[in-house]
Amino acid sequence: MNRRSFLATTLLVCSVLAGGVQAQTKPAFKPKADLVQTFNKNYKDAAAQYKVLMKGISGDEFPRSYDAKTNKLVTSGSDWWCSGFYPGTLLYLFEKTKDQSLYNEALRIMKPLAKEQYNKGTHDLGFMMFCSFGNANRIAPKPEYKEIMLNSARSLATRFSPTTGTIRSWDSEKQDFIVIIDNMMNLELLFWASKVSGDPTFRDIALTHANTTMKNHFRPDYSSYHVINYNPETGAVKEKKTAQGYADESAWARGQAWGLYGYVVMYRETKDAKYLEQANNIAGFYLNHPNLPKDKVPYWDFNAPNIPKSLRDASAASITASALIELSGYVDKTTGAKYIADAETMLRTLSMPKYKASLGTNGGFILKHGVGHFPKQSEIDVPLTYGDYYFVEAMKRYQELGK
Repeated sequence: MNRRSFLATTLLVCSVLAGGVQAQTKPAFKPKADLVQTFNKNYKDAAAQYKVLMKGISGDEFPRSYDAKTNKLVTSGSDWWCSGFYPGTLLYLFEKTKDQSLYNEALRIMKPLAKEQYNKGTHDLGFMMFCSFGNANRIAPKPEYKEIMLNSARSLATRFSPTTGTIRSWDSEKQDFIVIIDNMMNLELLFWASKVSGDPTFRDIALTHANTTMKNHFRPDYSSYHVINYNPETGAVKEKKTAQGYADESAWARGQAWGLYGYVVMYRETKDAKYLEQANNIAGFYLNHPNLPKDKVPYWDFNAPNIPKSLRDASAASITASALIELSGYVDKTTGAKYIADAETMLRTLSMPKYKASLGTNGGFILKHGVGHFPKQSEIDVPLTYGDYYFVEAMKRYQELGK
């Protein structure tokens, strides 16, 4: 074979191999046209709803929920763990509708929120500051946003214990060190801070917390406890409980959603296969559970005693749908298609009148039928600000997945 023939043959082989590799990759995702149309209407309706919500609050109030019996909004101060969701939802809706009034309101309410960057008394600074200032910085980066989030990460890092290998969630008695599954959602802020600052400490804390949580929070079937109580002196596990669920050994629906979303973030930020495996296993427990309704909106606890008459939790469905859409991009074609199909079912259900509020109702919130803390009879069958946030995020992720 002469040199020219050899080169031609080599190029042909490379071309075939390249074609084979390309053939094995997943085809570009194509969102379903009817869902896109539904979501576009949802954004328009949600913008109108949030203008109702805007009129119902004043000053430094942050909308939390709505009491239909008294026809009054339930609000909080900036130090409440949900304070970042209202500006975050406004920013998401601004991106989809280009309605400047939504953007202006987000900027307004973020001013009283900014002081929480120094709040060392909460583990929820990811929820509070990354969902708000993180989205604002993504849309229109500003040095002050960067500094606020870095300070927030520094405050969050002060709650980390090398002894337990976790970030403290709830402040408690000195002999206790309480960690809840929700805390997985605050690690994204630490990864961001590590990348922006170049300080590996933030990343190391996130990794250690996730690894400890993976070891102690999950049962063999990959359901999770809500609460783990560690011995702060030794790091040993003292108690495993489920405060907001039906029972200690039950699977509180939103807790499963927090865990799923959290480990999807862990895989995105590290590309470590153990986190992808964990996310897939949590998704498997959730989606294959015999008590998950066909419409994919879960009961508030998978083991609630009065199923099928038990209350649903729309917020858990919103969080799960958003997590599944991202997770679908990290797995094989068949598994990804299943995750997308399940997320589509959840979002179709949430877009129906049963869950999506009529214009001018529900205090201005988008979704109905959330369950906050059933055992304490707090926020029962009401709209929840984080339910709205992850619903809009899930729709947005779905439409942007193929881009």
